[in-house]
Amino acid sequence: METVEREDIQGIVATGYGKLVAAYYLLLAIDDPRLTGSWLASQTTVITTARTGPGTDALNVAFTHAGLRRLGLSPDALAGFSDEFVEGMCTPHRSRILGDEDDNSPEHWRWGGPTTTPVDVLVMLFASDNGLLEDRYRAMVSTLPSGGLREIDRLDTSNIGMREHFGFADGISQPVLQGLGGGGPMDTVATGEFLLGYRNEYGLYTARPTFSRELDRRHVLPSDPSDSKQVDLGRNGSYLVFRQLRQDVRGFWRFLDGATKRPDGASDPGTRTHLAAKMVGRWPSGAPLVKAPDRDDPQLASANEFGYFNADRLGFACPIGAHIRRSNPRDSLDPNPGSASSLEVNRRHRLLRRGREYGPGLTPEEAVSSPVAPDDPERGLHFICLNGNVSRQFEFIQHTWANDPRFNGLYDDHDPITGPHTPSGATFTMQAHPARKRIRGLPQFVSARGGAYFFLPGIRAVRYLSGLTT
Repeated sequence: METVEREDIQGIVATGYGKLVAAYYLLLAIDDPRLTGSWLASQTTVITTARTGPGTDALNVAFTHAGLRRLGLSPDALAGFSDEFVEGMCTPHRSRILGDEDDNSPEHWRWGGPTTTPVDVLVMLFASDNGLLEDRYRAMVSTLPSGGLREIDRLDTSNIGMREHFGFADGISQPVLQGLGGGGPMDTVATGEFLLGYRNEYGLYTARPTFSRELDRRHVLPSDPSDSKQVDLGRNGSYLVFRQLRQDVRGFWRFLDGATKRPDGASDPGTRTHLAAKMVGRWPSGAPLVKAPDRDDPQLASANEFGYFNADRLGFACPIGAHIRRSNPRDSLDPNPGSASSLEVNRRHRLLRRGREYGPGLTPEEAVSSPVAPDDPERGLHFICLNGNVSRQFEFIQHTWANDPRFNGLYDDHDPITGPHTPSGATFTMQAHPARKRIRGLPQFVSARGGAYFFLPGIRAVRYLSGLTT
């Protein structure tokens, strides 16, 4: 096993900062790269690392391709980044892959789209409470003018417990990096799947930005392990995918309420929750349907060591098109479902999720019965994930598993929670014996409001970037 250099890794790779319940995401533009270099140098001593870990607060920083270019990174170095990162999230081809069309189109986004101010830098602030977060935010903002930076937007988050806005426990199934902690065989993944400069699940080094040692005048960067004449800007870094996703909580629960009415027209909360669980693949507590098919069982809330092929290959317990079965198919993948080789394939398409909710919580009962105020606040998820290969991990999952209506033998279903839906609505199939049941006309419950691809550098890479303009 390769030794992981914790002191050179930004802390958000190792932890989601769960005890730091307050967070802001600052989207910044670089106005004067010469000043930004000095500002960045001052941040290298306060960036939270995987070695120090968070105390009562934490800070991490990432860059878009445009931001790195404005900092003065050489063309040779810029060319070493992946095509997805270089092109960005909003090209027409990528919008088709991600389902960002029609109402989801980047032209309608709050940030990150072609009609909005380009984002160069992402600063992520975390704190143990809102008061401390405000203090850290004010201190950060005070440094921006002298750092040649301008705040484009501040994305707030909300603490609604360990749940997402539809009311389901979140963050249960997370991969564990081999070098950063212990995990079960289902979730332990090669370090290089998330951190550049380490071997991935293929036993190879993922492509990353390396360039001639002559360009590292201050001798800051580590050597490329495969070529001593090159230095490795990517080592201990990761690609950070950020998407702001609006969740239509009222629309979700009102649709399910209408689909599960009793014959007399009365609501049936139990059946309504069961249908929601079928669409998600877990009960609100987190208990997986594979282990608790008929009713919620909070004792199984954290259960994660299970497969689909041998336990539920036909989808009678957990529908084949359920959200968690699409996003993490486990042992149900070809060419040999139910085997170790199927799990091996699955490990090549995992994501390290680090997102936060925004907007106030709303219970299912409130969503169904309470009137909608004119100023009803938006609710959603700031989806953040880390991966070493955006195409093979995030984009593959989004396009081939979540958005493909032919996933795993289906032919007319998208992901019922996050998938793009046609104007006439989507279809969700629940396998059963003797006959399946199909729910038609699902509206779109999740829509994109912003997004970008970022590079989360290692600490030595941050130091290198800070010296480009001096």
